[in-house]
Amino acid sequence: MDINVALLKEICEIAGAPGFEKRVRDLVVELVSPISDEVKIDNLGNVIAIKKGKNNPDGKRVMVAAHMDEIGFIVTHIDDNGFLRFHTLGGFDPKTLTAQRVIVHGKKDLVGVMGSKPIHVMSAEERTKLPKTTDFFIDLGMSKEEVVKYISIGDPVTRDRELIEMGDCVNCKSIDNRVAVFILIETLKNLKNPAYDVYATFTVQEEVGLRGANVAAHGINPDFGIALDTTIAFDVPGAQAHEKVTELGKGTAIKIMDAMTICDYRMVEFMKQTADKEKIKWQPEILTAGGTDTAGVQRMGKQGAIAGAISIPTRHLHQVIEMAHKQDIADSISLLIACLEQVDQYDWKH
Repeated sequence: MDINVALLKEICEIAGAPGFEKRVRDLVVELVSPISDEVKIDNLGNVIAIKKGKNNPDGKRVMVAAHMDEIGFIVTHIDDNGFLRFHTLGGFDPKTLTAQRVIVHGKKDLVGVMGSKPIHVMSAEERTKLPKTTDFFIDLGMSKEEVVKYISIGDPVTRDRELIEMGDCVNCKSIDNRVAVFILIETLKNLKNPAYDVYATFTVQEEVGLRGANVAAHGINPDFGIALDTTIAFDVPGAQAHEKVTELGKGTAIKIMDAMTICDYRMVEFMKQTADKEKIKWQPEILTAGGTDTAGVQRMGKQGAIAGAISIPTRHLHQVIEMAHKQDIADSISLLIACLEQVDQYDWKH
């Protein structure tokens, strides 16, 4: 299966920091409305696209969650020279911010650069310390008088990186988690015969605490849950075999656990059996640090849900750019479709 790189590029490049997802939400609604039986937006801003099961007399529900938000920043101060201070929205690796372009979304979008103290004037001690996010400021190249015409405290900031293809991979800001948004949309397009009612849920504010998934799962009350998110691929020089978590090009990843969820053993086994049956390449994933929407999907319904996750191996996670393998993305789509069409064929009582 070839993936639609042009669509993935559009989804990745649009802005949507936690709490400021409107632009990406509007795009998602536009894309899913023609391919869904019903589309709803809840009070928190989650998009819920429903596709009815073909033969579902018991009204069973499968919630599939992919978060729309990306790690970003929020403006906290504008100094007398027009430089911006900021707070992070989600977790960043500060060492990757130096001299990187960002976009400040005020009355109009302004490109800025992450500034910091030049190495030439650092003390010997400063040169050996790892940077902190508080060491950086945003330089818009304008006086304060110009800046305040467009920018206010509380405006969101996102990274400025376009999607490119590199060998067999795609490389962009916000692969986490726009690649999952893409996978869920492509699944809705190609899902011909869902076993149960599918609640394709594009969640908000995952990067700051799974907030959207918690609210959506409470409202949907799913019987089954599948989260879609990126995971670490530490398959690079210097990594020990036991540290890799996943590897690019080795297939989609079936989550066993992360720091916030132990996936239901039945869902893990169902995914493994389905992947093997459909000859879909897969690899196991245990992520000992970091959580995903899986936790909200699993716990926040009235009876809880039989839940697991399909993860997309990603290098350079939570840095300025992130990278995923095109075949792993295609395998993730194939596995999700197969699971949604065959979820009624598994013995969930064992």
